Amino acid sequence: MAPATEPAARFTAPRGWRHGLGYGLLGLPLAFVALPLYVILPNHYAREFAAPLAALGAVLLGARLIDAVLDPWIGRWCDRLFAHSTGAVLGAAALAAVVLALGLWGLLFPPAAVLDHGMAALLGWAGGVMAITYTAFSVVSVAHQAWGARLGGNEAQRSRVVAWREGLALLGVLLAAVLPGTLGLGATVASFAVLLALGCWVWSRSIVPLTAPATPHRAAAPLRPGRSPLRQPAFQKLLAVFVLNGTASAIPATLVLFFVQDRLQASPALEPAFLATYFLFAALSLPMWVRVVARFGLARTWLAGMALAVAVFVWAATLGEGDAVPFLVVCALSGVALGTDLALPGAMLAGVIGQLGERGQREGAYFGWWSFATKLNLALAAGLALPLLAWFGYTPGARSPEALQTLTAAYCLLPCALKLAAGALLYTLLIRPERLAAPTSNPLKAHP
Repeated sequence: MAPATEPAARFTAPRGWRHGLGYGLLGLPLAFVALPLYVILPNHYAREFAAPLAALGAVLLGARLIDAVLDPWIGRWCDRLFAHSTGAVLGAAALAAVVLALGLWGLLFPPAAVLDHGMAALLGWAGGVMAITYTAFSVVSVAHQAWGARLGGNEAQRSRVVAWREGLALLGVLLAAVLPGTLGLGATVASFAVLLALGCWVWSRSIVPLTAPATPHRAAAPLRPGRSPLRQPAFQKLLAVFVLNGTASAIPATLVLFFVQDRLQASPALEPAFLATYFLFAALSLPMWVRVVARFGLARTWLAGMALAVAVFVWAATLGEGDAVPFLVVCALSGVALGTDLALPGAMLAGVIGQLGERGQREGAYFGWWSFATKLNLALAAGLALPLLAWFGYTPGARSPEALQTLTAAYCLLPCALKLAAGALLYTLLIRPERLAAPTSNPLKAHP
């Protein structure tokens, strides 16, 4: 199919913002709920209900593991829904959205009957409702990502589709960071429910993916297991780069408050400004990166984002006490680099699915494993950075030169090493083979 006739082509046409908003708006509430689920909830239970941190951590870990393990199966189920109709996908996502909203309310405001039965009942409630809520979140998220991948298009068009989703998701993160402290948790959950309903409604009226040609092979494909995405070399290569780069990006996110509080010794009042600058510049950078993709392609643009991130964090390693303003610049530039991590890998995955001849058949299976890898990145970041800090003698609040050097190495230099490795892998596995396969073609052309 010619790129101009692909549904994604309408995202780059005049008034394409209407289509971008129609598809991407759901990304806002999905990112909005992620912050309360992953950040606010542990602190809320510890402070409001005196939940023991060790037991609470075990409950959170168990629920997240269940969620991550279910993602590949959720993806395959979404493929079956797509094989039936897009209406079936929207209906399942709407039902999951209702469960998601109710689950968030139940987590933040446990029933009195549960509280009356003691801590064991509370933790049991939290674990069960959390597992259900995470699962509902994954159903909506995987279905939404698979829908975007099924819109097709060339590299520039695919990056535009993903950029709308991820840009609005960043706006959701900013809202979720502000609302709990200003309006309270009750109003935050109510706002989320309204935004989620609006996002689902707008999504239901957005561009519909084209149905795959009804050949016997394609008709049967969604109804049989098929070859696992993990056995596809093209997917393996992209996934390897994604996990390595994602871990490099997640480590600074895990350690940023430690760096701000102990290395920079900045005022606590500046912490929201650092985080807001990071996410704001990531959102603002997306239109720029989409234009760069049209000129240089997805893989080379992603490599440029990695190089920018390395340069920024090498500079951050030179900062010290009182360098709050330079660190704001670090947050802005690293946010710009983050834009490539958000918009480009998902667009590259959509291209891989098309190249493998599985577009319109198995997007859910691929994005199920993609979602699993995203959560694995967060786990690897915490599992790698925090033990290393403890091993080399850093504890929160430490001010000794040795402890601060350890913190700086973990926050700045370890991500640089991983980013460089990810960049080398990206060039070796994806960019160089493409150049060798088409030595006389225009390397700047955006392929469909």
